[in-house]
Amino acid sequence: MEILNFIVPFIILLTVVVFVHEYGHYYFAKRYGVGVTDFSIGFGKELFGFNDKSGTRWKFCAIPLGGYVKFFGDRNVFSQAEQKELLKQYSENDQDKLFVTKPLYQRSLIVLAGPLANFLLAILIFMFIYMSIGKDFTPAQINEVQEDSPAYSAGIKSGDVIISINNKDVSSILEVSAFINTSPTEDINIKVQRNGENIDFVVIPKLIKSEDSLGNKINKKIIGIKISPLNNELQKEKLGPAKATYYAIKETWFVTQASLDFVISMFKGKGDTTQLGGPIKIAKITGQVAQHGVIAFLSIMAYISISLGFINLFPIPMLDGGHLMFYAFEKILGRPLSQKTQEGFFRIGLFLLVFLMLFTTVNDLKDLGLF
Repeated sequence: MEILNFIVPFIILLTVVVFVHEYGHYYFAKRYGVGVTDFSIGFGKELFGFNDKSGTRWKFCAIPLGGYVKFFGDRNVFSQAEQKELLKQYSENDQDKLFVTKPLYQRSLIVLAGPLANFLLAILIFMFIYMSIGKDFTPAQINEVQEDSPAYSAGIKSGDVIISINNKDVSSILEVSAFINTSPTEDINIKVQRNGENIDFVVIPKLIKSEDSLGNKINKKIIGIKISPLNNELQKEKLGPAKATYYAIKETWFVTQASLDFVISMFKGKGDTTQLGGPIKIAKITGQVAQHGVIAFLSIMAYISISLGFINLFPIPMLDGGHLMFYAFEKILGRPLSQKTQEGFFRIGLFLLVFLMLFTTVNDLKDLGLF
């Protein structure tokens, strides 16, 4: 039964974020008159489904690790170079339903709509949390600086109030650790308020092996400080719609930017690749978080939704970003790339995705202590 505590929340989370992603594609496809034959959650054998009035088959399949929307007449998902040969197979009425006959901007929006839907889901979840539960605005006061620590060496003192990290305003005590650990640079700029004066410090954190609040092993950056609420008073505020929207967009942008910084650091050989996880690790964390209640579960859903949207924008064929890359070439060249060229890119994309899947699976198994 214990394994169900991980699998069930994971399937629910994945179903929601995948459905929202694919519905983004579906909505704009229907809006621009593209025929949709299949809307699938999962891959492989169909478990159950139904046909709607327009002829779309909505279905759940056996392998719940993704999904897809299949367009009428599409053999190559989104990018199709053999337009003339394809058009000969259909009547004029049916040609209007084909994805490849649509203007470039419409095809681009249909593809882009999937990742954008994931970002929108995250924003809506954060808004709901901030409006119903509230957002923390407790200032971060340093109440202890460990001797011989990076913070001590830099000149930070007990009683300082952290107001920004790497030029990002710290509006909550909860943001300090997040800003430090997602910093893409080796040194961190920390601005504090001391006796009414703002002072800047440059701190080089230490990397240590630690555990997160759920007991998972992580590599963590520390600077040797302990923080507490200013005047020992917690400040949590339920936000109105406008303010909740602002902070929801801000949080979504922060997570997206931190993800991009992490990817860039990996290409530079500085990123911690041991932190990359696949479905097993996501299922484990989702199950752990779900035990802390609905709000915690919604929060992890928002972060996974951002990750799904972000990853799908990678310029890798087979992902949405890869198709957008093809459309960029089409715009520049004035014609689609040849079928042979596209197939070559798709082979490269398949290799990269399989490699990434194997790499993250090994990390997941290491995390479980099986390696």
